[in-house]
Amino acid sequence: MQHNLTLTLVPEIALDDDAFRQYINKKLNLRVTDQPFIRKTRQSIDARSRQVKVNIQAEVYVNEQPPSLIETPLEYPDVSNRPQALIVGCGPAGMFAALRLIELGIKPILFERGKDVRARRRDLAAINKEHIVNPESNYCFGEGGAGTYSDGKLYTRSNKRGDIRRVLEIFVGHGANEQILIDTHPHIGTNKLPMVVSEMRKSILEAGGEIHFDTKVTDFILEGNTLKGVITEDKTEHTGIGVILATGHSARDIYELLDQRNILIESKSFAMGVRIEHPQSVIDQIQYHCQTDRGPYLPAASYSLVTQTRYQGVQRGVFSFCMCPGGFIVPAATASGEVVVNGMSPSRRDSAYANSGIVVSVEDIDLQPYKEFGALAGLQYQKEVEQAACKLAGETQTAPAQLVTDFVNKKMSGQLRETSYQPGIIPVDLYEVLPPNIAFPLRDAFSDFGRKMKGYLSGEAQLIGVESRTSSPVRIPRERETCEHPVVKGLFPCGEGAGYAGGIMSAAMDGQRCAEQLVGLYASV
Repeated sequence: MQHNLTLTLVPEIALDDDAFRQYINKKLNLRVTDQPFIRKTRQSIDARSRQVKVNIQAEVYVNEQPPSLIETPLEYPDVSNRPQALIVGCGPAGMFAALRLIELGIKPILFERGKDVRARRRDLAAINKEHIVNPESNYCFGEGGAGTYSDGKLYTRSNKRGDIRRVLEIFVGHGANEQILIDTHPHIGTNKLPMVVSEMRKSILEAGGEIHFDTKVTDFILEGNTLKGVITEDKTEHTGIGVILATGHSARDIYELLDQRNILIESKSFAMGVRIEHPQSVIDQIQYHCQTDRGPYLPAASYSLVTQTRYQGVQRGVFSFCMCPGGFIVPAATASGEVVVNGMSPSRRDSAYANSGIVVSVEDIDLQPYKEFGALAGLQYQKEVEQAACKLAGETQTAPAQLVTDFVNKKMSGQLRETSYQPGIIPVDLYEVLPPNIAFPLRDAFSDFGRKMKGYLSGEAQLIGVESRTSSPVRIPRERETCEHPVVKGLFPCGEGAGYAGGIMSAAMDGQRCAEQLVGLYASV
């Protein structure tokens, strides 16, 4: 017999496995001899009122075998002797594109400028401890892409782009916890994602695909308006039935190459700002309406904020981005001479700190002084702010910082708080780092956020700059239905780097879609 339940419970029952099981047994009058199998299928926390509740959907099977939560088959055919397609980039877009190509009978050849997840760790340690930036292997470049070591959130608003459940099940099939199939806002965590990524690599290789690490694509093989393949740094030519370009939002050399080769690219809107860091206990008290700590059951609290401001007559959206409860701020620069910050959370989200990007939309009017750079105008704007941050903070990976109350009051911070940012922070007037069209909307937004979340605008919070890689400032155009570049045949711009995704899930779904379209157009050629 099967029971389907929809419940609203207090955290002490909902989030304690033993208490939850006892509650279900009592509610359904179950006996031990009934051998009930109980599992949650959906879970979300509702903290809108003072009494925090947990909404749960659950299944209970009595004397009956439950079906598997995984419906997606994870058996990949041998494609070692099949036609091959090329994928540039081994982030979520590239890896999911590769797995989908295999399912469709095409051999994927992946080129990744960075290192595999294990070797990549040494370069992350170097940037954190020694302030040494490896331009090919860092928090943005390497196996698994930026998401592997910079958070692992698995939710998206892109419901129309693909099968979200399918992507989650593929992650579970490669070692992620089944909890990601249940939580409304699933999260694997930076400590768990490398193992999942390694297992995905194993699936690709065992099926006959190829992955070439430390292999940078430096040119394209073009015949007229058709892309036949790519050339790597060692001058080797590689050809295939199509090329999926999934290089991520920080591969500036690829945008420059496209521009040099007169392959159509476009300037794209993006956002820029800072990371704000609070003690996690402050966010817990605000969100959970508690006087002290959140207790043993509730997870580290998160938040989402948005407001509209005006600067010199132009409306500016300001919003929180990539909020990391119980997390860390990390250095995300991809070249020396720049300071970029991002956020991450381990699976347990048990750091003493909460951080979030707070960013301002960059408008066309802001890029007018950069018109000479054409489609790369936003890229140049982005570079200059990152370089200013580095210069003012001492030409290392030490980041410029300011207490949020001092920033709002336009006052230099004499002393900063403890931080999760390992390379260290230094007091800097952020109005000297950020352009006025970013700084002044931020100041207005923090005042508004302080009204919306009492205690958010306080001396315990500090700003660390700069959060500038929210998305690509360049879009590589493509046809809506086929995902193929409108001018260059055989080129499939994909994921965040092409301007069509904004996180792990949307990038993964976009990778699958590009693979399907490539096969549909060229597999029989």
